[in-house]
Amino acid sequence: MTIADSSDFDVAIVGLGPVGATAALFLAEAGLRVAVVERERAIYPLPRAVALDGEVVRAFQGLGRAEGLCALLQTLRPGDRAGFANSRREWLFGQELADFGVNGWQPLYLFDQPELEAYLREALEAQEGVSLFLGETVTGFDDTGEVVRVETSARRLSAAYLLACDGAGSPTRKALGIGWASLGYDHDWLVVDIELRPGHTLPQDTLQVCDPDRLSTFVAAKDPYRRWEFRLNPGETAEAMLEEETLASLLDPWTPRGTYVLRRKAVYQFHAATAERWQVGRIFLLGDAAHQTPPFLGQGLNAGLRDVFNLAWKLPRVLSGAAPPTLLSSYEAERGPHASDMVEWAVALGRLMEHLAATEAAEHAGEAPPAFDASRQSAGYGQGREAPPLREGLVVQEQVSDTGSAGYLFRQPWVQKGDGPAFPLDEVLGKDFALVSLASQALTPETQAELARLGVASVSLEGFALARGRYDHALAAGEAVIVRPDRYVFGHTSDALSLEALLKRLSEALGFAP
Repeated sequence: MTIADSSDFDVAIVGLGPVGATAALFLAEAGLRVAVVERERAIYPLPRAVALDGEVVRAFQGLGRAEGLCALLQTLRPGDRAGFANSRREWLFGQELADFGVNGWQPLYLFDQPELEAYLREALEAQEGVSLFLGETVTGFDDTGEVVRVETSARRLSAAYLLACDGAGSPTRKALGIGWASLGYDHDWLVVDIELRPGHTLPQDTLQVCDPDRLSTFVAAKDPYRRWEFRLNPGETAEAMLEEETLASLLDPWTPRGTYVLRRKAVYQFHAATAERWQVGRIFLLGDAAHQTPPFLGQGLNAGLRDVFNLAWKLPRVLSGAAPPTLLSSYEAERGPHASDMVEWAVALGRLMEHLAATEAAEHAGEAPPAFDASRQSAGYGQGREAPPLREGLVVQEQVSDTGSAGYLFRQPWVQKGDGPAFPLDEVLGKDFALVSLASQALTPETQAELARLGVASVSLEGFALARGRYDHALAAGEAVIVRPDRYVFGHTSDALSLEALLKRLSEALGFAP
């Protein structure tokens, strides 16, 4: 770790949770000078988030850290699945969890947050360009239009940009006067974390239990840990729910007393909301400071890390002069709707639980079930809904659709050459933009010059063989695809869009004058 004498940085980050720590690591790896201010000296010792997805591992792959990250993550156990159950915990529907996905990694991994935070802290302490100011509180900040001046309880510093990764109660967001846009889900839930002991009778499934008497979620978290979330019923108080006997009685139907040790208990209000603004001048909101979601999809932390990956290639490009500052306005344009889509999906999943519980209650009472909107079941795991695309910003918008490539993550199969070892496709693409095709492109000198000006590498996959997975369907259709540094598809050639026209669209999207 470097403690700089200078108070001038490229980026200042408020908050050293997983989102702030990841932002510091990625930006420093890109060559920026980063300051992080964190009010706590020690890592928070209890679990909060429990799941990471393949997109996160893929992003760490770009830093050469996928294997190090995966060493902390639990891969699938035999029989792992996620789905919905009735009050007797009988399986209704869901999906078996896959061991390989679009990102070239397992789509879902389980982890223990204190372990992850320790890994990130250790990486930061060895990373050049990072200054950690622990045990300090931000007491004020001022965006001058040229820099952001930050005052902490111990020092003054300045940076070209400020990233607020300071949580759901973000003092930065409040100081900026930014409110929440509610998506209509606010319920109190009891969260219980345990550590297993011999003799337990718990399944490996993750279950949304649609019990008319009490909705609940069971998460088979990383061994030896498990989690429950129990929705509070009307009239119940947090104090009563946190009593020892109440907790034990809720867990009794699952496993005998003595087969677990309580690790954490807390009552939270699950919110569904996004910030009304994500950027004010040189200040950006990331993670829980920008969006809050019910945890049913396990996407709270993953969404915050997507915020990081979005800015992690744009800020260095702007600060180096390779793109104008207007590029940064695409952050909110892209991440805002994408996060809203994910939050709305989590809300829909919660509504599906409510509907299934009401249906069972009606059956018990001999009454007609409530009316069912068939589209509601798409909220369930494995029921046809996929991660949303980027719908605005740096994408060819007319190519964004349910069957399109633009706005979606570019598929990453594992490939090999000859008898060589298999490796993930991104290793061929480089770290910047890439123009990817299955066969070599005949490029004019003018096109080559434009690729160089925009920082786009031309990559042919001729001679490579698929070892696992498949190519993006735009490639399979014989088109050339422009892949962004964060591995989202900007767009692809087609009968209606030549390569030259596609590059012109990219130049305009990056903010260069026509």
